[in-house]
Amino acid sequence: MNATGDGTVGKALDVLDRVAAADGPVRFSELMQDSAYPKATLYRLLQTLTSQGMLSHDEDTGSYALGVRLVRLAHKAWSNASLAPVAHDTLDWLSRETGEAVHLAQLDAGQVLYVDKVNRQLRVDMFSATGRVGPAYCTGIGKAMLAFLPEAELAVALSQQSFHRHTATTLTDAASLRAELETIRETGLAFDREEHEPGIVCIATPILTRGGRMLGAVSITSTPARRGADGIAALAPLLREARDTIETDIHAWRFPEGQPNLRSVE
Repeated sequence: MNATGDGTVGKALDVLDRVAAADGPVRFSELMQDSAYPKATLYRLLQTLTSQGMLSHDEDTGSYALGVRLVRLAHKAWSNASLAPVAHDTLDWLSRETGEAVHLAQLDAGQVLYVDKVNRQLRVDMFSATGRVGPAYCTGIGKAMLAFLPEAELAVALSQQSFHRHTATTLTDAASLRAELETIRETGLAFDREEHEPGIVCIATPILTRGGRMLGAVSITSTPARRGADGIAALAPLLREARDTIETDIHAWRFPEGQPNLRSVE
């Protein structure tokens, strides 16, 4: 445990970090072993954190664990958080590696909400922009998210699609879209084959918790002239690497879930 210059609050956070880093409940004697604080100070900090509900204390074993109040705060922070701050550095890396535009999105009332975009080299006008809302049924990133929704949520999301024909390749009915979503669930990859905008293609994959809950999706966007169907598909390994990094980074923000993992073996 390291000493801090941030006064009592900083010291209390140090203690919380130490308890959180333990594999399970931890005793006072164990915390004292590498404590930067005198015994009386450590005891006082533990008492304050316990009285405030940030830690819980088991009288029988004498051990400390994270408290209910802290768990509630963590849940609240996660529910209000966007993926963008967590994923931005990885998006930047992916755009550098591919030379293409990279998007991060979440679902909002069945539609695609673009929460981040990094465009290192591709200079092509396109619909997507951070903060903009677009259709899910005809974009790779939208289909990647729809495919990994639970059935009840998917049914609602499909009812929210307009199924307007933007191009000759746009899917215009729920049955056709459902058939494609089955393939996406099997491969973990979704494609936009100029379905929303002429001259725009993309490959996308969902971002899932380890319990299988869909949080969002990440995509790489290019043009047929630069990549073509085979060229955009060849970016799958880099896309999956970026997705895996994002999922690892967000894992610390969430709690274990009882759902099975929905992603197929790749």
